[in-house]
Amino acid sequence: MSVASLPKSHTNDSFLISFAPLSLEEVYALADDAANGAVVVMSGTVRNQTEGKPVVALEYQAYEPMAIQVFASIAKDIRQTWLDVNRVVIHHRTGRLNIGEISVLVAVGCPHRSEAFAACKYAIDTLKHNAPIWKKEHWADGSSSWVSIGACEQSDIP
Repeated sequence: MSVASLPKSHTNDSFLISFAPLSLEEVYALADDAANGAVVVMSGTVRNQTEGKPVVALEYQAYEPMAIQVFASIAKDIRQTWLDVNRVVIHHRTGRLNIGEISVLVAVGCPHRSEAFAACKYAIDTLKHNAPIWKKEHWADGSSSWVSIGACEQSDIP
């Protein structure tokens, strides 16, 4: 893909793939703007089970250049649907994460709460289906398996 065909992001948006822990405070601050009446933040965390099977940790890998392009494309799509959105922030972790750690943060800043909620839901649902990110579930019995994050949940993306 040539640089000219990459999706252009809004200058105040923030997209990140990080091995380091993610910060709720930082993501909130990046999404905040004086014109906002709402900042909606979705925090995805590592839970201790999947469909009743005990999980001890998750390990994430991403194809970073393409994932960042997908994040920028999501922000572009958001702005075509919800015209008043001021900021879109999408940060995702890689590496091994323990139970309770944050794996993904999505934040949308907007003048109105209904649009902020809808845009944030769209962002996480679309990310899970389109971003080249995989997770390895480490089970309590010592086994593990890799899956695309898009295969983990059903979504009602229109």
